Amino acid sequence: MIWYHIVAFSIGVLLDFIIGDPHWLPHPIRLIGALIGKLDKALLEPALQKASRNAKVEKRKGELCVLVVLLSTTLVTAALIIGAYMIHIVVGIVIESVLTGYCLAARSLQMESMKVYKELQKGDMKGARTAVSMIVGRDTAVLDEKGIIKAAVETVAENTSDGVIAPMLYLLLGGPILGLMYKAINTMDSMIAYHNERYEHFGRCAAKLDDAANFIPARLSAVLMILASYLKTGCSGRNAYAIFKRDRFNHKSPNSAQTESVAAGALQVQLAGDAYYFGKLVEKPYIGDPTREIEKDDIKRMNQLMYWTMLLLFLVGEVVLVSLGYLMR
Repeated sequence: MIWYHIVAFSIGVLLDFIIGDPHWLPHPIRLIGALIGKLDKALLEPALQKASRNAKVEKRKGELCVLVVLLSTTLVTAALIIGAYMIHIVVGIVIESVLTGYCLAARSLQMESMKVYKELQKGDMKGARTAVSMIVGRDTAVLDEKGIIKAAVETVAENTSDGVIAPMLYLLLGGPILGLMYKAINTMDSMIAYHNERYEHFGRCAAKLDDAANFIPARLSAVLMILASYLKTGCSGRNAYAIFKRDRFNHKSPNSAQTESVAAGALQVQLAGDAYYFGKLVEKPYIGDPTREIEKDDIKRMNQLMYWTMLLLFLVGEVVLVSLGYLMR
């Protein structure tokens, strides 16, 4: 069975590299998002309508939401995989390959961030702000050219872990079942894990679970990105390690600055700092040193660094899986 997994994993990575996630194709993450939205409305709305809110009740409802989403994702994915392999080996490999490709976001990250680059190339600041607003959570109307570039680079750097290395790692360990479980956790974090009046208690379980699920992948991503910085022309591996060591905790999340610090060091630019969210200025520490001014070509360099990082994990993962395959013969 492991040989089928090796083939499906390799095809899935290739599918993401070639076609990514076309918007016209149905996507399991959208289904997971729809389920989260329905549970949010069904479980949280009644609590919000009460005269006085109960933090403990909202927290337990949030835990129930997490449990239902993870159980549903696991059972449906397992049924698809097992059922496909029961029909025929080829059918099983095809389904596993497609689901593997769905879990990865490298191509999508590249395409969306390069839309920002292309608008900047044309000198269309309005178009660049619109493009970057599709991939970041901060207010983009106030961003100048440097701010737009920084936002795009930070997004690719952070999502090299969340959208590429973390799902790849879970896919290697447990195929699409673990891969989609991780994506479900990540999706809950992006939808309900906010520190605001609505989700402060309901989203706490999702936020904590996302931190836990990303703890090892974020650090593995950073290590791989440092190694990739030595391989990628125009990047400084030595500086990547130095800034990582110094600034890897310069973020309220225990995981987000791991890869951002490596990227800042590798590109020798300064990232992060204060930003506006929903009209409010949020003070954040800087990551990296302003050794040089950030420029639009740094978006391209960051994408290349992401792919080098991805390639390293792919090669290591393939060696591990093939070795296991021979040991299990």
